[in-house]
Amino acid sequence: MKLNSLKPIKGSIRNKKRVGRGHGSGSGKSAGRGNKGAGQRSGFKRRPWFEGGQMSLARRLPKRGFTNIFKSEYQIVNVSSLNKIEIELITAESLKEKGLIKSISLPVKILGDGDIDKKVIVEANAFSKSAKKKIEKSGGSCKLQ
Repeated sequence: MKLNSLKPIKGSIRNKKRVGRGHGSGSGKSAGRGNKGAGQRSGFKRRPWFEGGQMSLARRLPKRGFTNIFKSEYQIVNVSSLNKIEIELITAESLKEKGLIKSISLPVKILGDGDIDKKVIVEANAFSKSAKKKIEKSGGSCKLQ
């Protein structure tokens, strides 16, 4: 078999429907576009969400909830991942270097998943109760930034 001998399966390819070629063709005169209006004109593009003038779905559905503009988004780091860092003072910069957070500008919260087995001083914007308890139990301390 060669590339020049490949052909589509018989019956899988049809000729394009030729519209606007007289009354006998079955789609002559208005070429299947109906009578009058923008849809009949050349250059018309119907928006994908257009529903023929019917009240649109976005306007039919009730509005629910809201977005709280004062919500604070934290980058989270678990206590177990603090074991990977070899230095004693852990800050946002050291977490960024190790790839545990993406940005220094966003606030960091330490969560209490896992265990920590070394003495560290952690500087972060927030701590969960369990994280603070585990860090202090291992001999370390928690500082709020």
